[in-house]
Amino acid sequence: MRKNTVISFIGLLFCLCIQAQGTSTSVNSTVNDVDWARAEKFSSDALEQYIKGKRPYPNWIEGSSYFYYNVKEDNGVSYYLVNAKNGKKRNMIKDNLQFVQQYARITGDTLDARNIQLYGYRFKKNDFNRFYLDKKGKSMVYDMRTGILTQIKAENKKKERPVLKPSYHSSDSLFTMLGCGYDLYIRNNRTGIIHRLTKDGKEDASYTYRCSKDTIESNTKGFWLGHRYVCLMQDTSEVKEISLINSLARQRPTTNTFKMPMPGDAGVRQYRMFWYDADHEQGKMLPIGKYPDQVVTLDYFRSPEALFFTRRSRKGDKIDLCRINVTDGTVTELISEECAPHINLTLSGYRIIEKGKYFIWWSERTGKGNYYLYNSDGRLLNRITHGDNLVAGSIVHIDTLRRNIIFAGYGNEPDTNPYYTFYYKADFDGKKQTLLTPGNGNHELTLSDDQRYAIDTYSRMDSAPVMNVLSIDRPTQYFEVNRMDDSLLRKAGWQPPLLLKLKAADGKTDLYGLMYLPSQLDKNKKYPIISNVYPGPQDDQIPQSFTLDDNGNQSLAELGFIVINVAPRGSSPLRGHDFYNFGYGNLRDYPLADDKSVIEQLAEKYPFIDLNRVGIYGHSGGAFQTVAAILTYPDFYKVAVAASGNHDNNIYIQWWGEAFHGLTEKTDPKTGKTVFSTKIPTNMELAKNLKGHLMLITGDVDKNVPPSSTYRLADALIKANKRFDMFILPGKDHGVMCPYYQNLIRYYFVENLIQPVKQHIDIINHN
Repeated sequence: MRKNTVISFIGLLFCLCIQAQGTSTSVNSTVNDVDWARAEKFSSDALEQYIKGKRPYPNWIEGSSYFYYNVKEDNGVSYYLVNAKNGKKRNMIKDNLQFVQQYARITGDTLDARNIQLYGYRFKKNDFNRFYLDKKGKSMVYDMRTGILTQIKAENKKKERPVLKPSYHSSDSLFTMLGCGYDLYIRNNRTGIIHRLTKDGKEDASYTYRCSKDTIESNTKGFWLGHRYVCLMQDTSEVKEISLINSLARQRPTTNTFKMPMPGDAGVRQYRMFWYDADHEQGKMLPIGKYPDQVVTLDYFRSPEALFFTRRSRKGDKIDLCRINVTDGTVTELISEECAPHINLTLSGYRIIEKGKYFIWWSERTGKGNYYLYNSDGRLLNRITHGDNLVAGSIVHIDTLRRNIIFAGYGNEPDTNPYYTFYYKADFDGKKQTLLTPGNGNHELTLSDDQRYAIDTYSRMDSAPVMNVLSIDRPTQYFEVNRMDDSLLRKAGWQPPLLLKLKAADGKTDLYGLMYLPSQLDKNKKYPIISNVYPGPQDDQIPQSFTLDDNGNQSLAELGFIVINVAPRGSSPLRGHDFYNFGYGNLRDYPLADDKSVIEQLAEKYPFIDLNRVGIYGHSGGAFQTVAAILTYPDFYKVAVAASGNHDNNIYIQWWGEAFHGLTEKTDPKTGKTVFSTKIPTNMELAKNLKGHLMLITGDVDKNVPPSSTYRLADALIKANKRFDMFILPGKDHGVMCPYYQNLIRYYFVENLIQPVKQHIDIINHN
C-alpha cells in the first residue's frame, strides 16, 4: 500500500470529485497498522465458504405431504426426503459412491461422490421409494430401498399448451378492440364494421401502448369481460420531466429524460376508467372520482359481473374500496377508511373472498394493524385478528372452506423483538387465533400444496437457521428437521453481532438494533464508533434473519471500529400507527435525536467506545439522515459518508415526501380547484454548521434519487465556504454498491477516525 493515499481527485475521467474537506495527504502510522486483510477475511464473500451448501432450501412435492432438500454435511452432500406428517426424514441416496458409479455407466458422465449435484429430479404417483431424473439424454429411476439406479424409456414430455384468448378479443371472438393513434376502436367481427370509441387520447394519456397510424389489435390497454370492455387509463401528460446524462454511453453521451412528479406539484398522475357495452354500442367514463389527484388501483380479480378498485387521497389519509357493476357500469363505494395523518402504505390492503361475497380489510383503527371481515355490501361483520400488541402483516393463505386465514404478524409475542415475523392462523369470525411458528427468531413459512402442512425456518442475526415442519391443524406438533451447522464459520473466527435493545431519546420507547465488534476486541482500548443509519419510514432495513456481514458492517468493524445499526422511532411500519408516524411533519430531523442518544447509552455501558470519535454513514434515506446528523450535531459526529441521498425531499418522489412529511390542501377561491403545497426542510439549510469530515457520493444515472439532490447540497456547502469530499460514480444508478464504493467508506473512516488530522473547515478564510 502506498503511504501517500488520497481518495479525492479532481477532473479524473472515471471519478469526478469535488475536492473539499477530508483526507490528509499523508497517512499516519495508525492507518498503516490497520489490517486490511482481516477486513476482507470477515466480508460476506470470504465467510460464505464456511456455510456454503449448509443452508437447506426445501421443495414440496406436488400433491403430497412430503418435501425434499439437500445439505452439505461432514461426509459430503446429502439428499433428504421428509414426511411432514411425522417429521421423519430418510436419505434419498443409499450409497453415494455406488450411485455415481451407476450414473457414470448409464450416462458416461462423472459425479463427485462427496458433492453430488442433482437437479430436476421428481417423484411419481405418490411413490416415495423412487425418484426419477433425466441427464445427458438418458431417463433413469433410482430405488431408494435397494440403491439401484436403472435406465428407463424416455417419456414423451410434450404437453399441449392452453391457447389463451388475447385480451383484445371478446371471449367469443365476436368483438375485437383495436388501437389507432392514442384511441380505441371497436370491430364487430360479424359485420367487419369498425367504430371509433374515444377521442380524448393523447401522448402520455393514451388508451394504446404506442401511437400507430392504423388500427392494431395488440395495441390496447384494457380487457374484455363478456361483451363489456374496461380500460383504466393513466394520464401523465401534466407531469414534468427530469433528465440525466449517461456519460458512459457509446459512442457519445446520451440523455435519459423521464416523468417524475415531485411533492406539491400541480401536475401529477390522473386516472380515468373507460367502459364500453358492445351489445348496445354504448361507452362512457365511469364515475370513479372522489378525491383531487387521487391514486386509483384496479384489483386483479376479474369476473363478468364485478370489478373492484381502490381510490386513495393524495394526502394518503383516506382510502375507499369500490365495486364496478360490469353489466351497466355503475360504481358503488363499499368500504371507506380514514386514518390521520396517513394510512400505513406498506401494510394496508384487502382480499376479495368468494368472488366478492366477503372482503378481508386491513385497518389501523385501533392503533395497530388488524384484519376485519366485511360482507358484499361493505358492512363490517367482525374483527378477525387479535392482540393488544399485534400488527398483522401479509396474508399467506385464505381457506374459504375452513373459513380461516394464515397471516404474518409482528409484536404479539412477549419478550421478543417486535420486528421478528411470526405466523398465525385466525378464523374468519375472530373467535380463535393460533400461533403456528414458535421460536425466538424471524420466521419464514412455506405451505404444502394442500395447505395442511408447513415448513417453518427461523433464525436471528446471532443464531443459525432452524427448519421445522408442522401441521396447520395441530401446530403444537412440530418437528425439527434441520439445524444449520455453523461450526466451521465460528472456527474461522466469525462472531455474531450483539443484539441491542435500548431506549429512544424520550427514555420510554424501546429501540432495537445490532452492534458489530472487532473479533480481536481489546476492552482496555478505546474504539471509534460508527452508526450505519436508515430512517425508513416505509421500510426498516436492519436484518433480522441470519446474515453474514450485512452491509459490510462486520468487516468495517475489523478495521478497528465499533459499528451499530439501530432503528429509530418512525423507521418502521411494523410497530403500529404511533411509531410509524413519529416523523410526520418533521421528515428531516425525526431520527436524529434517537441515534445520538443510542450512541451515548452504549458509550456509558461499554467503556471501550470513544465518544470523541463518532462516525455515521448511510445510503439513500440513510444518506440524508447522515448529513442532517453531522450538520445538526456538528460537535458530536466527526465523520460522515452519505451516498445517493435525497438531501432535498422537495425534489424527490412525490408520494414519499407528501405522505411522510405532510401536504397542505386548499381550495382556490377563483377557480374552485384544489391546490396542494408542501415545504420540506432540507439539508442545504444546515450547510453552514459543518465542522467535521463529510464525503458525498452519488451515481450519475440514479433515477430513484437523482444526483441533483447531492449537487444542490454541494452547492450549499461551497457557498458556506465548507470543505468536503465528493465522488461521482459514473454509470451507477441508485445501487452504488461495489468494492470501490465499499472501500471508499472504509478508507474515509480509517483516515479520519483512527487518527484524524486537524484541518481547516472554512476553505476561504482558512480557519
